[in-house]
Amino acid sequence: MTRTPERFSAVDALTRIREGDLTVEALAGACLERIRARESAVHAWAYVNAEQVLEQARALDRAGPHGPLFGLPIGIKDVFLTRDMPTQYNSPLYEGFSGGVDAACVTLLREAGALILGKTETAEFASSGRLAPTLNPHDLSRTPGGSSSGSAAAVADFHTPLAIGTQTGGSVIRPASYCGVFGFKPTWGMVSAEGAKTFSPSMDTIGWFARTADDLILVNDALVPVEPGTPDFRLEGARIAVCRSPVWGQAGAETREALAQESLRLAAAGAIVTEIDLPEPFDQLVDVQKCIMLSEGRATFLAEYRKDPERLHAGLKSQVENAAGYTLAQLREAHDIAASCRREFDAIAGEFDAVLTPSTVGCAPPATEGSGAMLFNAIWSLLQTPCVNVPVSRGAGALPLGLTVTGPRYSDRRILAVARAMR
Repeated sequence: MTRTPERFSAVDALTRIREGDLTVEALAGACLERIRARESAVHAWAYVNAEQVLEQARALDRAGPHGPLFGLPIGIKDVFLTRDMPTQYNSPLYEGFSGGVDAACVTLLREAGALILGKTETAEFASSGRLAPTLNPHDLSRTPGGSSSGSAAAVADFHTPLAIGTQTGGSVIRPASYCGVFGFKPTWGMVSAEGAKTFSPSMDTIGWFARTADDLILVNDALVPVEPGTPDFRLEGARIAVCRSPVWGQAGAETREALAQESLRLAAAGAIVTEIDLPEPFDQLVDVQKCIMLSEGRATFLAEYRKDPERLHAGLKSQVENAAGYTLAQLREAHDIAASCRREFDAIAGEFDAVLTPSTVGCAPPATEGSGAMLFNAIWSLLQTPCVNVPVSRGAGALPLGLTVTGPRYSDRRILAVARAMR
């Protein structure tokens, strides 16, 4: 069956554009047509201006190929400033707001030749406010996951080959798993967060979604300030640790089966698979992550709280008002525990090529139950490690399910290479 342009991977589309077999306008037009056909069901987009997109696509065609992402459409989570589009954060406080400048990562994407397709839906301020209206394209009764809901769903439903998101707890890896796409959360601080609405500055990380690992690598090379190039990696002889993590007791049957089957598959491919358990201090990390996230959220949303408390969502007000009751002594201790465990995990994971662990409790739950639990993501966000969601299986109702590949901080390129080798 012949694939239409909106279904091309980013690497495939880029190759065709550079070879003259596809125009930027044709690719953008195909994506816009898919959005027109599906947006009323999926609700992935907070803003798309089709006329503006096509005008910019034609300008790129006239300029000719330049940059590592030339002509590739990309969705931007609506917590990033964009100079020519509104940035509304899914908040009534910012309806119609436009900052008039680009966030740092948006600037980098434009400089790399990418075509900004539009703004994708998010949970309010990528936090605990209003949920995004987005639905899971595999089953419209299910959540796509939060808070990068629109970015994951847009890539999964062929609206765009690439989309940018953010993660504080599990907002890249969880929706990637639920929507059956690749998602990458780099090591904390590897991509500038300037111009993105913060939630928890010590954990907030810019991430992105794609339909292949090679596409993740393509974006990484454009956004990360180090020499491009991801190492070749073979599963044969690879040292893979399987870590069920401290919250394994809450894993659903589908996640347990997926991790078991993928472990067997890796071993059959020649990998040396070793099960590891994290030391006792790691048992505290879900609670530690929550303490830091909510405590830092007090400062993050203080300005909105003082400006217009009546219009600020109750979940955000509760953070500013410290409804959880965290003390500064608890916050200091939480940061100390996190710092100690980061060093310890780097040492543990450094003995392996990668660590394999669950991405989610199970497949996407009904949308009426919220956007799903970040249990299996929270400790990696706290530890600031690079994480890739790799789609590995299907559960009940053919819903997708992923697993996470992680490793020590700053092992991003090796982790991406392992994810590519796995699929």
